[in-house]
Amino acid sequence: MRAGSPAGPERRGKPPAKERGAAPGATWLYGRHAVAAALANPSRRIRRIVTLRELEAELAPLLAAARADLPAAPEFLDRRALALLLPEDAVHQGIAASVDPLPRRELDDIIAALPEDAAPAIVVVLDQVSDPHNVGAILRSAAAFAALAVVVPEHGSPPVTGVLAKAASGALETVPLIRAGNLARALERLKQSGFWCIGLEEGAAQSLAALDLPQRCALVLGAEGGGLRRLTRERCDFLVRLAAGSLNVSNAAAVALYAIGAAGKKP
Repeated sequence: MRAGSPAGPERRGKPPAKERGAAPGATWLYGRHAVAAALANPSRRIRRIVTLRELEAELAPLLAAARADLPAAPEFLDRRALALLLPEDAVHQGIAASVDPLPRRELDDIIAALPEDAAPAIVVVLDQVSDPHNVGAILRSAAAFAALAVVVPEHGSPPVTGVLAKAASGALETVPLIRAGNLARALERLKQSGFWCIGLEEGAAQSLAALDLPQRCALVLGAEGGGLRRLTRERCDFLVRLAAGSLNVSNAAAVALYAIGAAGKKP
């Protein structure tokens, strides 16, 4: 078993429902945090905003402050009509938005924007973490600890859906989710840019707390159940474990990001 992996295989939810009432290529985001963050994002194009009539007063200030590209006006629906637009059991909190995908970001974009000084920088790299709830929760932790990006493989990672965005609680709009065609090459690119690649593995001899961390860290986490793949593991400069033991991958990411952030604040 690998660090950040529970005793059983990774939980897989049902495939997302067909996007009913959304423009081709668009996705429904739902829940107050996810929709509010999308409205505040100038890079986001929003095709439709639907909400319950009783939330009109709550929506008004969000629309007034919005920086996204908006449709002409919100649509007010009853609960049944709103639920029919979204996946079964979606916790929509009475509001949803049909949005275009965000402009694609590349790892080189993040590297090019790095400050020239020795300011701390963290990138999270996920090796085939396929549960959208986990990817969303990791995005949320990445935002909380000011990570520059979350990097996932082009293949084997979940698409951006309302489930992932809801779990991210708005972080999808602030932390770039970068898809790499080859994860091993992405790690090499990070190393060339001064990052140490630190892989979490439950059986590692060294603990993360004992490692003298550099200013630039790429935190690498493997899929639940399988852990890091061989090529990914071989590209890591260090393999470390968490003192907390076996954790769900999203919890492991949060603990590790806290540890790295705390180490960066030491005098």
